[in-house]
Amino acid sequence: MQDSKLKELVLSTLDGFFAICKLNPQTKIPNWSLKGEFYSITRTSEELSILCPQKIIPDEITYVGRWRGLKIEGPFKFTEIGILNSITAPLASVNISLLSISTFDTDYVFIQDDQFEDALLILAANGHEVPSTD
Repeated sequence: MQDSKLKELVLSTLDGFFAICKLNPQTKIPNWSLKGEFYSITRTSEELSILCPQKIIPDEITYVGRWRGLKIEGPFKFTEIGILNSITAPLASVNISLLSISTFDTDYVFIQDDQFEDALLILAANGHEVPSTD
């Protein structure tokens, strides 16, 4: 039987507000989406999704905004288990939803601004090192 203790992680914040955009799956990746220090682009047969700084999105684009980002300080090996679960499980237990993005080295989670401070408190209470809210 596996130990059910969640992995304790170090988190840092990304600056600013982010938004996730939905475009037609055939849309060419727009130049505006490539600005900023952090963006993530995913194309499927159903959509082109772009997560990027909210302030760079043109008015005519459909998006959901006011997401705040947390970086899970890595890097992590692909064989490590429970990284995202250590974040998602405590937040799900108090009905805080999130978006997650994975890179080669680590994971990022995005939480709506109105739940961000509560999320940091919950994550700290579950043993994670979280950024100061000062």
